[in-house]
Amino acid sequence: MRMASIVSLISFAGLSCLATAETPDCDSRVRTLEQEVGAARHRLMDWAGLTRYGSEDTEVPPPRPGENRVVFLGDDITELWGGEGASFFPGKPYLNRGISRQTTPQMLVRFQQDVVALKPKVVVISGGSNDLAGFTGPATEATIGQNLTSMTELAKTNGIRVVLASVTPVSNAYTNQTARRPQGKIIGLNASIKRYAAQSGSVYLNYYSALVDGRDFKKDLTSDGLHPNEAGYHVMAPLAEEAISQALAQR
Repeated sequence: MRMASIVSLISFAGLSCLATAETPDCDSRVRTLEQEVGAARHRLMDWAGLTRYGSEDTEVPPPRPGENRVVFLGDDITELWGGEGASFFPGKPYLNRGISRQTTPQMLVRFQQDVVALKPKVVVISGGSNDLAGFTGPATEATIGQNLTSMTELAKTNGIRVVLASVTPVSNAYTNQTARRPQGKIIGLNASIKRYAAQSGSVYLNYYSALVDGRDFKKDLTSDGLHPNEAGYHVMAPLAEEAISQALAQR
């Protein structure tokens, strides 16, 4: 969506609030649109988010002998891991390289900087949810798969073992998430990721099954129907550890 269109929508939403006096609901709509403006403005300046970790990456020393360094590359689900009490693998040589609202083409552009240059033994790739939401334009299961394939091939060329994570579930318990991320498409994409993981010799990390109830994100494991809460991350952590162990055991 063009910047001018989003700004116009914010103005229209604000005027509608005043006209209808639906303050709580309108406030939420305006905040959402303001987030869209902020994200669109940032994409214009730095589409792939290279500045997010660029300076930090240059300060990361080479791995110590015997260090099993792991990079988690992803979107909101990864970046928010470590906030609000959900500690990000304390004491482990794991690096969080998640950026909220990112899609797999953006992750692919920064893969060299945020993964390869850090020389990990394993990369955990978690993406696709924001592609389905259309944050950087139309996306299909095939285009998402192509980006995951390119990242996997880059990793393996550089001697990095790959863990491919499922897309996490969504629900409408708190806010309407399924309109942007249809549950059927999430299920189909996860099946595709699982197949490709087997074909490419990667490890499939199934967050989805542990977080889902029917097709909905378990209500006690999410704060908004999209992102895991502290309890959700506690469920995910041992699954990630097991997948990393499997990857490290590969020859």
